[in-house]
Amino acid sequence: MLEFAKGHGTRNDFVLVTDADDARPLTDDEVRFLADRRSGIGGDGVLRAVRARHIPEWDGDPDLWFMDYRNADGSVAEMCGNGVRVFARYLVEEGLVPAGTTTIDLGTRAGLRTAELLPDGRVRVWMGRPHTADAGTSITLGDQNWGATSVDVGNPHAVVLLGDDEPLASLDLTEAPVWTPRTNFPNGVNVEFVDDLGPGRVRMRVYERGVGETDSCGTGTVAVASAVARAHGQQDGRWTVEVPGGEVEVDLAGGEAWLTGPAVIVARGHVTIPREENA
Repeated sequence: MLEFAKGHGTRNDFVLVTDADDARPLTDDEVRFLADRRSGIGGDGVLRAVRARHIPEWDGDPDLWFMDYRNADGSVAEMCGNGVRVFARYLVEEGLVPAGTTTIDLGTRAGLRTAELLPDGRVRVWMGRPHTADAGTSITLGDQNWGATSVDVGNPHAVVLLGDDEPLASLDLTEAPVWTPRTNFPNGVNVEFVDDLGPGRVRMRVYERGVGETDSCGTGTVAVASAVARAHGQQDGRWTVEVPGGEVEVDLAGGEAWLTGPAVIVARGHVTIPREENA
């Protein structure tokens, strides 16, 4: 029996569990069960709250809460922008940080992140320094092919800027896009397809590695804002990014990025892990 919560940020949804002392690590099968939308709870990923001292690769403050993030297929991911907002909301609502806390330092596999809970209910997260480059990546989807901008937001992204005659809504993302050369992203990549809607506003869809198409991808919105800003010869500014699950704001300044958007806990309960999943 496992206690859980369910939350989402612009409909990018997660199962959350607390395991402060790393007493109950989740197996790949257990993550897949929890994320399954038919036989489990359902989510794009699973967020486990564990004290950072128990994460071997973490070399920062050992007393921080660490966001141990797993994709729906059980694979480990370095970072999740929507997930970190939901994670911060969860820590507050579960009483895992002192009452009245509005700013929280968090450990992630992409490094330290700072989340601020805003009076309007949204959460703003410092997302580090995105690294944008033309790495010669080609993205193929069905019989279509595009060049892509590579963006590292603590995890890898390939951003495709669509032309005016390439409608975003008509893309078939039931199958995974293919990238070449494969060596550019040996551990997989999140692929974003983007409509530039005018000054400071874009619309995107995303195929997330280890998940499939999702209604939103927080790091993906940062990657998209960075790629579009670069295409326009800009460095700083605010971008409103529309995703199927809503919209978020990305602020770029001095080479750094901040992501602001909703984060909601919608349910809590207990779930029985099937015995065969522990075999």
